[in-house]
Amino acid sequence: MSDYRWSIPVMRAGYGGRGVTYLAIAGISLWAIWSGGTAQGTSSVLARLSGSTWGMVVLWLIAIGLLAYAVWRLTDAWADLEDYGSDGEGLVARAGMVVTGLIHGALGVTAALIAMGDRSGGGGSGVESAVATVLGWPAGRWILGFGALCTLGAAIYYFGKAWKASYRHKLKANRFTRKYDAALRAGVVAQGVVVGIVGFFLGLAALNGDPQEAGGLGQVFDFLANQPFGNVLVIALCLGLLGFAFFCFANAAYRIIEKVPHDDITSLGAELKAAT
Repeated sequence: MSDYRWSIPVMRAGYGGRGVTYLAIAGISLWAIWSGGTAQGTSSVLARLSGSTWGMVVLWLIAIGLLAYAVWRLTDAWADLEDYGSDGEGLVARAGMVVTGLIHGALGVTAALIAMGDRSGGGGSGVESAVATVLGWPAGRWILGFGALCTLGAAIYYFGKAWKASYRHKLKANRFTRKYDAALRAGVVAQGVVVGIVGFFLGLAALNGDPQEAGGLGQVFDFLANQPFGNVLVIALCLGLLGFAFFCFANAAYRIIEKVPHDDITSLGAELKAAT
């Protein structure tokens, strides 16, 4: 087997960049709601960050981190570095990695373009533009439908991951991961909600052949805002995204990669199982 030790710093940078992304989205959205505005989608947040020096620093951290995350996820899916296997559940998990890797890679490119002065990335939904491109391909609706199913499968995977607390087996056991286990679980649930709604919209776009049916976090926020107690739901989701950012930072620091040589490390899941 090839030596994939190079993937560990890439993975840590990727999770760190992903955490910064969701921290920025949730933080800016909560501030906007507090100021009487509305929650912000990913493209709007990236464009807003470009308006200040510190924002540009954060924007470059996001761009580099998300591109690293894309490399990590595609490598992980190809080489099965985390030993998900090749059965049905394992293939769904690995297909979800490819989808999320490509999505985050596209966001990383968008962030880099905005940081270099291209403001066009902040003017609309990057997901909608990508969906319009796919629908223009031969069998585009079938391809998009498959992507929607993979995305919904990833959402189900996240919910199962939170229910079974299987994320514990990927994290090093220490005082930090033990103390904040409940926050880590809440973050995984929040991500499952977001991915599930995005997958639903992708499915509608495939079914109707209309790219305007698709959308990213901005459309998720709009969808929730139009429900009863919509503002409460949006705030709850933002708090959940803060929890998921926390989960990403914990993974950046303490994630264990099974098929990459490392010291003998006890996972949080193994430690808690031994204690029961």
